[in-house]
Amino acid sequence: MAAKNTWTAFPHDASAFAYEGDALKKAWPKLHAGDVEPFPDSKRAAALIAAAGKAAPKGLDADALASALQDGWRAFHRGDFKQAFGAGQALGVVGTSLAVKAIGIHATYLVDDDGEKLKRFEQAAKLTEAAVAALPDDANSHYRHAFALGRYSQHLGLLKAIKQGIAGKVRHALDAALELAPKHAEAHTAMALYHAEIIGKVGGMIGGLTYGAKSAEADKHIKTALKLTADSPIAHIEHGNVLMLLHGDKQEAAAAAAYEKAGKLKPHDAMEALDAEYARAQLE
Repeated sequence: MAAKNTWTAFPHDASAFAYEGDALKKAWPKLHAGDVEPFPDSKRAAALIAAAGKAAPKGLDADALASALQDGWRAFHRGDFKQAFGAGQALGVVGTSLAVKAIGIHATYLVDDDGEKLKRFEQAAKLTEAAVAALPDDANSHYRHAFALGRYSQHLGLLKAIKQGIAGKVRHALDAALELAPKHAEAHTAMALYHAEIIGKVGGMIGGLTYGAKSAEADKHIKTALKLTADSPIAHIEHGNVLMLLHGDKQEAAAAAAYEKAGKLKPHDAMEALDAEYARAQLE
């Protein structure tokens, strides 16, 4: 469990992100354009319970699970990441997508201590291992696993992560996610970063021969993500990051333009507000 009292509160006004009642379902396509998370209605909850089998939470029927998941996602979107994480974790494997997104976004933006960040991404990766085992046909089981391991790798150090075989696990998880959900924009973004970060660290030749990393693949995946989620700040931020990793100073102006675009987009929830704030900080 993440340490108590270390959940820094969302630092902005979240009143625009309170999706009470039917507002959540109405806004869901925009809120989840990037991760294609299915809306957790009773039908989806029943499918999760059936798929999870013995790993499903005890004593919850489909209606109760749907209600718990919806409340957890409301907490996430308004920036109450601690509550969202707790709600997701309490539901076991069927709440992992919520729990990992909550702890992951909070750690990315609102945890300053590098050791604590590493701990949380490691915790998230362990949660997703159980979800992949219990819900292998769910795209976000694999995507959240890749996300947690990818962020863990970034804070551990990419060369260390490559040596420990983590990079290969990220690639495998992203392949699985995209096979199940070809329009998963965030998985395309993560795949673009996978290729770009390896090339940025070890060079195109070694990256290509040893790890199958190709700049053309990075370019293809980030373009797909931008096409799928043109109004998502993170797609533009990672576009800028991919440009810098692959081309360095030669593409600094294009990367700055990508960050600027991300910073000007109107956020749909607390996560996107933090994304946009981060993008603006890159230009300072």
